[in-house]
Amino acid sequence: MKKINKKQFSSVYLLYGTESYLIQDIKQKILKYALSGEDQEVNVSYYDLEETPIEDVVTDAETYPFFGERKIIIADNPVFMKAKPEKLPFEHNVEALQSYLTNPADYSILVITAPYEKLDERKKIFKLFKKQGETVPCMPVKEWNLEEWITSIAGELNIQVPTELHELIIQEVGTNLMVLRSEMEKLALNAGEGGAVTREMAESLLSHSAEASGLKLVDAVMERNLSKAIHIYKDLTRMNEDPIALTALLASQFRIIMQAKILKQKGYAQNQMKQYIKAHPYVIKMAMKREQYFTFHELEQIMDKLTETDQHIKQGKVEKSLAFELLLYQLVHIKRLESQTG
Repeated sequence: MKKINKKQFSSVYLLYGTESYLIQDIKQKILKYALSGEDQEVNVSYYDLEETPIEDVVTDAETYPFFGERKIIIADNPVFMKAKPEKLPFEHNVEALQSYLTNPADYSILVITAPYEKLDERKKIFKLFKKQGETVPCMPVKEWNLEEWITSIAGELNIQVPTELHELIIQEVGTNLMVLRSEMEKLALNAGEGGAVTREMAESLLSHSAEASGLKLVDAVMERNLSKAIHIYKDLTRMNEDPIALTALLASQFRIIMQAKILKQKGYAQNQMKQYIKAHPYVIKMAMKREQYFTFHELEQIMDKLTETDQHIKQGKVEKSLAFELLLYQLVHIKRLESQTG
């Protein structure tokens, strides 16, 4: 990205991975810095390699631009770079691309985008891309990189986002960069150019993911704050969240907290827990923070109450909304009940 911003372009790019925001961002930067606005209308070609043979794309790349000094060719879905390519109605002449990569045209920028989890890096074509051009892995962002992305996007949008709000934004938005960008743009519109985002602004404007709401409910239980828990629940009902789904969401969060507590007691570090807990690293990190507020006995009681509520709702023994509010009351008061009966 630094090279592109300095207008230092490669003749060929291979962008691969499942993080669509990164792929789109790099493509847009290449278009912005490599061509003027007028040239973008006539000197950019788009191809879908599930519909067009690669040799047609190569021919276009080798053809001198009619207007201007440079052209950009963007080709998506190179199935021939997968370990097990899908069958198409035609065959790609991959040798034509291999030949082009050894001597690419200096007036063309060829951008191949492969939105796949894996490519076969043993293939000759991949090795040629690596040798002759830029191969850019565009993988989902790690939880520990998100704060850098918040700072970077805030800089692009010319707004200030205080460090203490980063965790709130990550908790609400998650790790999808496309969603993060969209939510940050929403904050920027409200803050104004050069403005600062406040906690009140972030809490009112950010879209609430189900996972984030689950964590908020856990926090309310952790704080033994029934009114906060009921308030979050009422917000969720306005978003048409079903009590059965919310019960399952709470059960999932508390199960992860219990797993984190057990593994921590066995001496596992956070990065080692990923092998045993099937959750995003950020969720595990949050579980590590929360587990210290509960004893094993409390967590067992909480899981029992969640299971019991789920069964009662599904068996029609109690109305769904009432059952969930009663569940929140029971979870918030578990510790107090223990101390009274202890």
